[in-house]
Amino acid sequence: MCSLMRKGRTTMTCLCLLDLTPSLTHIHKAHFYANVHTPSTSSPSPSKLFYGLRFPSPIRTSGIRAFCSNSSAAAVLGQTMESHNSISYLAQREAAEIDETLMGPLGFSVDQLMELAGLSVATSIAEVYKPSEHSRVLTICGPGNNGGDGLVAARHLHHFGYKPFVCYPKRTPKPLYSGLVTQLESLSIPFLSVEDLQSDLSKDFDILVDAMFGFSFHGAPRPPFDDLIQRLVTLCNRNQSGQKRPVIVSIDIPSGWHVEEGDVDDKGIKPDMLVSLTAPKLCAKKFSGPHHFLGGRFVPPAIAEKYKLHLPPYPGTSMCVRIGKTRQVDISALRENYISPEFLEDQVDADPINQFRKWFDDALAAGLREPNAMALSTVGKDGKPSSRMVLLKGVDKDGFVWYTNYESRKAHELSENPHASLLFFWEGLNRQIRVEGTVQKVSDEESEQYFHSRPRGSQLGAIASKQSTVVPGRHVLYQEYKDLEQKYADGSLIPKPKNWGGYRLTPQLFEFWQGQPSRMHDRLCYTPLDINGQRAWKIERLAP
Repeated sequence: MCSLMRKGRTTMTCLCLLDLTPSLTHIHKAHFYANVHTPSTSSPSPSKLFYGLRFPSPIRTSGIRAFCSNSSAAAVLGQTMESHNSISYLAQREAAEIDETLMGPLGFSVDQLMELAGLSVATSIAEVYKPSEHSRVLTICGPGNNGGDGLVAARHLHHFGYKPFVCYPKRTPKPLYSGLVTQLESLSIPFLSVEDLQSDLSKDFDILVDAMFGFSFHGAPRPPFDDLIQRLVTLCNRNQSGQKRPVIVSIDIPSGWHVEEGDVDDKGIKPDMLVSLTAPKLCAKKFSGPHHFLGGRFVPPAIAEKYKLHLPPYPGTSMCVRIGKTRQVDISALRENYISPEFLEDQVDADPINQFRKWFDDALAAGLREPNAMALSTVGKDGKPSSRMVLLKGVDKDGFVWYTNYESRKAHELSENPHASLLFFWEGLNRQIRVEGTVQKVSDEESEQYFHSRPRGSQLGAIASKQSTVVPGRHVLYQEYKDLEQKYADGSLIPKPKNWGGYRLTPQLFEFWQGQPSRMHDRLCYTPLDINGQRAWKIERLAP
């Protein structure tokens, strides 16, 4: 979902529709020095490069070499990018040079880049670990820009619905960092000292964010970070024994790793997720966890072109993108342990339509995407079932209404067998509702009224598409639509097709399902009763 810059030391083919792109964290390290010193025009001395906050020398470079644009650059960076779909890995020095350019002539500030970095980290976490299952997040922040990324990520995670905690043992007295702390304190996000933390971090947290050291750090970690890193290592070892533990997310570089050689002695942190920034560093080649994301989405096209960067497209408004090989998954091991309030008989409405409306309102309030989406299942005279997603467009005491083409497959099957079922699934609430009943067409007046309430583009699309028929290609549909668009360009009334209209399912059975831990789900079923000539509903609990 995000993308950033790269430089090639080695390359790797991306199996997704991604690639690589530039990011942020490195940017911060370089800018830290740039704020303190005026860069020299001479090339940096290797002995003065990347000593993090322990080494006060500025980063000095003579400019940035293009990715493998000449033999000397290739010698430093390693292999060239071999194809448009390859991903480059940055050496430590190259990452800093890119950052210096971004924060120099390109006008980025460290706080801008830190904000983008932290947001990318937070969105990457939210992409994989939902707050319903992994709500308690501890972000362990170091004294440099990597720690600043962690502070920003904690703020965004709070707004995403998580319960963040922050351990920030060596605070940096610069206004930027003090402001980030103030922002977190204003949200009542707890700051924990190292002494506050239990030796076994798995007891209190679901996610541990490693924001201690980034790519510019050099040397052996000093207290208290050496102990904190060791606690994460201990948790990684526990995972090898099959015990449940919090997931570990490292920002840009797993703390304690060599930026280019990785986990040299194979005794370091083994994170479950790595969020690379700007481009993955060489050590990321040694990352073997299931989730590798790239964050950033800020690199100007000019710099991508200048340095021969192949940046992946960003889907929609995403701030991160998954990179690396698709992990092999044991499908049989995929499972969710649902956590929901109990759904008890004395809590439900006697009328299933009213109960449906309550749950539907909950789905609306939760901001779920298309809460009116429902799976419609039909069976024709051949006895073969078929299902598809349609959109609910009305519900009342008489049933559930949707609209479609009367010559579609589902329409043909409903004409042969008017019995159907609907299924609503609201993953964000751990709920689903099944409705079974008989189906009939709504009146022409009702279909006409709804048709003309739709956007004109949707009206034209309903005419252009002869639903479920074979077409030679999309160009045929597109041309038909363009012809209709031209025909009704004067804004005149678009007539409803005779073969288009609504259906109403009259319910004869409801089942309300709510997920619970250990598969002990709640299932309450409504079936109709006749009491003294009046229709009522019988409510029964079904075994999960």
